[in-house]
Amino acid sequence: MNNDKSASENKNNIGTGIAIGVAIGTAIGASTGNMGVWVALGIALGTSIGMTMNKNARC
Repeated sequence: MNNDKSASENKNNIGTGIAIGVAIGTAIGASTGNMGVWVALGIALGTSIGMTMNKNARC
């Protein structure tokens, strides 16, 4: 049961990180006029942010 809860929290953290990354990527993409590149970079950054949030939650 404990594993189910932590797996659910991990998915939430990764999803939150991706949402943050997409928001940042969209903002930079809109200001530079190169939306495709920055949204893709935002997703990649967001995934790493979510993974970092998972690491911090475990400690």
